[in-house]
Amino acid sequence: MRAWRMENSLCALNIMAKRHLEMHLTHRIGWLRAAVLGANDGVISTASLILGVAAAHASHTAILTAGVASLVAGAMAMAAGEFVSVSSQSDMEKAATDLERKELETDSVGEHKELANIYIKRGLTPELAKDVAQQLMAHDALDAHLRDELGISETLKARPLQAALTSAVTYASGALLPLLTVLVAPQSWLIVLVSAVSLVLLAVLGGVAARAGGAGVIGGALRVLLWGALAMAVTAGIGALFGAIA
Repeated sequence: MRAWRMENSLCALNIMAKRHLEMHLTHRIGWLRAAVLGANDGVISTASLILGVAAAHASHTAILTAGVASLVAGAMAMAAGEFVSVSSQSDMEKAATDLERKELETDSVGEHKELANIYIKRGLTPELAKDVAQQLMAHDALDAHLRDELGISETLKARPLQAALTSAVTYASGALLPLLTVLVAPQSWLIVLVSAVSLVLLAVLGGVAARAGGAGVIGGALRVLLWGALAMAVTAGIGALFGAIA
């Protein structure tokens, strides 16, 4: 019986190790989301605003001013929005952690049964599930329940300040290239060059993000490229319309 249980335990450990190897990209989720969102917004928002102002026949100085304003205001807005959003998630995680800690202090037996039932539903035998739950709770009961019952782990834990800084920096980085294009492009070629540079950058960002997340590069690039092109086209059209009316 002891040998049989040991064999089952080894099988469970092998499954967990295999899952670890297959899911090694999950450590990127937290920062990847904020980074991709920030960079894409930086390119699309700034390029669209530049194109809209340029299509309205504004001066080169006005176009450049609009681009700088988009970079600064957008980066601050992204940081503030991400901080508030992720802070709310962090607050919920803290509340859930406090509640789970109290439940462990007042009903340890019930929490052990709850954890064992989770492992049974995942495919372990009742006896092995009880052993696994007992050993994990002996090691770190709170961590075991947060991870397996509530899905809260150190890897995916909410980090408001990190998310805010990442969003601000990546937004500014994405907005910088269209802005630099305005500096070097002649007025007559400004719309064409800003559009081309921005679309290429969006395609690269989409492909890199997809590759980093383990998804298809072409699909990720086309998805970002399509929506970016649509946003820039609509904004440029509105700018041209108001320019014609003026």
